[in-house]
Amino acid sequence: QVQVVESGGGLVQPGGSLRLSCAASRINFSLYAMGWYRHTPGTQRELVAVISSGGSTTYADSVKDRFIISRDNAKNTVYLQMNNLNAEDTAGYYCKATWASRVYWGQGTQVTVSS
Repeated sequence: QVQVVESGGGLVQPGGSLRLSCAASRINFSLYAMGWYRHTPGTQRELVAVISSGGSTTYADSVKDRFIISRDNAKNTVYLQMNNLNAEDTAGYYCKATWASRVYWGQGTQVTVSS
């Protein structure tokens, strides 16, 4: 059974940093595009960042120059380094693995930015 598991969320003060991790198992990880999305109650889930199987990256305008997505195919893991966090970054963060018609989501990890 495919598993996609996020970790690294928590409470951080404004201006602080967090690194999220997403580990996927039982997939050919290197083939998959990996994305981070976030969701707050009452809003739609939004794309934060995505990294292709070849390493190309795309970011939401709201996180450009603050967040960095990366992947380690040897560890079947994708990371999201989040810097200079602000209250608007508070959300549940979800990892998505996509290849052709196969899509797998993780259960999410909560990030709360508050003083």
